[in-house]
This record gives sequence, C-alpha cells and structure tokens, in this order.
Amino acid sequence: MGAEDAAGSWMDVERVSAKEGSQAGGAASIVLADRRRGACPTLSRPMQTGDGLLVRLRPATPGLSPDEMIALARAARRHGNGILDITARGNVQIRGLSPDTVGPLAQAIAEAGIVPVQGLAIETPPLVGYDPTEICNPLPLAAELRSTVEAALPPLILAPKLSIIVDGGGCLGLGGVVADIRLMAEVRDEKVLWRLALAGDARTATVVTLLPADAVVGVVMDLLRQLSALGPMARGRDLAVALKDEGGAAVSQRHPAGVHRLGSGRVVLGAALAFGQIEAESLIAFVEETRALGAVEYRLAPDHALLVLGLTLKDAEAFSDCAARWGLRPDPDDKSHHIAVCAGRGACASSMIDTKGTARQLMAHAPALLDGSLAVHVSGCAKGCAHPAAAALTLAGAPTGYGLVVNGAASAVPSVYIGEDKLAPALSHLDALVRNEKHAGESARACLTRLGATRIIAAVQQE
Repeated sequence: MGAEDAAGSWMDVERVSAKEGSQAGGAASIVLADRRRGACPTLSRPMQTGDGLLVRLRPATPGLSPDEMIALARAARRHGNGILDITARGNVQIRGLSPDTVGPLAQAIAEAGIVPVQGLAIETPPLVGYDPTEICNPLPLAAELRSTVEAALPPLILAPKLSIIVDGGGCLGLGGVVADIRLMAEVRDEKVLWRLALAGDARTATVVTLLPADAVVGVVMDLLRQLSALGPMARGRDLAVALKDEGGAAVSQRHPAGVHRLGSGRVVLGAALAFGQIEAESLIAFVEETRALGAVEYRLAPDHALLVLGLTLKDAEAFSDCAARWGLRPDPDDKSHHIAVCAGRGACASSMIDTKGTARQLMAHAPALLDGSLAVHVSGCAKGCAHPAAAALTLAGAPTGYGLVVNGAASAVPSVYIGEDKLAPALSHLDALVRNEKHAGESARACLTRLGATRIIAAVQQE
C-alpha cells in the first residue's frame, strides 16, 4: 500500500511561506512536493495526501538497530498519526504530518542517528553486505556512482522517480523491482562483470552490455547525461527503445517474508506489513519482542517487508508468532501479499471505502485470484496511489460502492459497478469462474486473460 507513486494526479504545487513557517514553529523551509504523478515526498519536501502530509525516506545505512527502529516509530507517533508504511520498493513512509510537525520529525530522526539518503535513488538489495551468497557487495560501486552524480558539472536534471539498481545477487536480489538503469553482477571466467540494462525488471529490461567494474561509472554517467539532455521527465524507457535485446535475466520470485538460510548457519527471518502498513505501537512492540529473542538489526525490503538479522533457526516459530501478533505476515505464501491496498477510509479523506476490509473480503471470497500471478488493486478512490499502473483487476471506491476495472488503472472508467452490499457475492462468482474455467497448470492471470473482460463482467453481474 501507499506505494512509490502516492502523487496521484493532482497538478498544483503548494508552498509554505516563510511567515507561515515561522508561526508554525520552525517549518519555514518546508516545501510541499510537486503533486503531479512522478513527484517524490521527502523530509524536506513532504507531500499532501488525504490524511495529512506524508514523507518518505530510505536510511543511508543498510539496516537500523532496534533503538533506531523504536525511535523512528516513536517519532511517527509523536509528530504524525502513528501510521508507518513500508513501500513496494522498501522505503519507509510516515503519515499524518502537518506543516508544524515535519520539522520536529526531521529533528527527531536526526537525533536518533538515522541519516536519510538524498538525491538520486540508487538501490541495493536488502541483505547487502550480510548475505554470503552475494556475487559481490555492491555498496562500494553504488557509493562511487552516487558521489560522481552529486559532483557532476553542470548538475544533472533528472526525473524525480528515476532509479538505479546495483544488485550484487544473493538470496534476496532486486530482480522483481523495476528500475530505469539496472546493474546486475555476474561471474564470467572468474571475473565479476556488471550486466547493464534499461527500463523494467530483470526479465523485461532492455539489456545493453556487459561491463567490467572499472567501466561502470563512466557508462552510467553517459546514460544519465543523455537523460538529463532529454528533459526533466525522461526515463530509462526513453533510451531503451532502440536497444531492445531479449537477453534479460530471470526475475526472482522469492518473497522477503519467511525463513532465509544464507549458509554457514546464518539465517534471516522476514515478515511483511499487513497491506503495507503498521501502527507505531505495534512496530515498537514487535521490535522489543524480537530484540528479546536476539535480533540486532532490521532491514527494509521490497514488497512491504521487514527483515530481522541476528536470530537463529530455532527462533523461527517464536518470531512467526510475534510477527502475527503485531499485524505482520511472516508466511511467504500469505495471499495478502498479492493485494495492493491504499490507506483507505478513516486514514485518507479521499477514500470512499474501507480498503483493508475490502482486501479481507477478497481473501475470504476470491482466493483463486490470489495465486501470485497477478496483483489485485484495491483503491479508495480513482487516484490509485497504491498501484498507479494498470492492474489485471482493480476495485476502486465509487459513490455507490465499487467500480471494477479490468486491465486498467483506478483512474479508468470502470468496466462494471458493484453495490456495496453485492461485493461478497460478486467476488464469489469471480472466484468460481476462475476455479471452474482454469486449465490444468494455468495461472489465474492466464485464465482471466483467456476468458476476457466480457466473461469477467458477466460473472460479477450474476445474481
């Protein structure tokens, strides 16, 4: 939920004046993020959402200590509405802020010793430097690339959401995460080389070349200069058009939740936030209990997940019980992982439905849809913050209940409307359609694609 494109489709830019900021207790420098799709909220540029201002941050260090995690949760409780998100890309969001509280939040985070990454998003896998199965540690290359970008003259003007992945491999790589520029380590003739690809995940990206380590920064800088020259909204796909190559690597489908054995007796335990969100009190309790079990570090991970380092295999059952008790999902096969959910009614003024309640109805009445082959999007309104791109199925809040969009975004005209009291039977009919029509070995996505929108709509409208 609350994923990386929380900008919606608003078009204005709001600013807090110096006079207003001084009256608000030191928030004079706050500038709201550009609310057009593609803007990124940060501590210095929060974004207005339906439940107040939102900030997003990624710590500069690979992980956070128990004390740092607790300090972050307490800051969210004190200065926001006490709700934190972990996004689809593994960033943390703090919600429900006001112009008065953004500055104190930033100060509290600084006092806790947490340093957010600024500027261009250069992402590395969540277990970077800890996973012995990595081909190599990508942090030095990522740091060199970041410092070179920051020192570039003239400065590069890049799209706000442009991202680079530097993936050294290992247990939980970033193969399933979309990026504009992707660097993936591989071994050739006992040498580590970097596969450079553009636009997409590891399966769909356009492969450009294979580079030795000492050539990577120069080549990537050339690409960034080309993007800068194309304009402030240019993305990797704009460079990929003429370079299509079908040699993309396979995408890892392993979910961060569950038990990850790294060899040499090292184990990492993971759990996803239920629908990407957790209350500060629950997060504090989870950290305190897992610290008592022996946890020493926490790492944010894609798919709304949190990884816990320092525990052993014998702690797995106690960890799982603890995670479930505080609203996290430790099972990698949990069906909720396949539902993209926004904040919803009660947390967002724009939402017309209880999105989490709707997601629970999906799990109860249409489990056949949630086999992992597709993501079902539940959006409180037409903005589609949790999943701005098209989804196979989207349930969006409407004045009369729900609008079902087939193969489209929440902003699209619904294929059919479902009354609020008709949702459970409509989902049951859709579940039955997939179960009855699916061929042996066929996924839910493939089945729905073959049946087409007309059959889907007919099933939903069935009395």
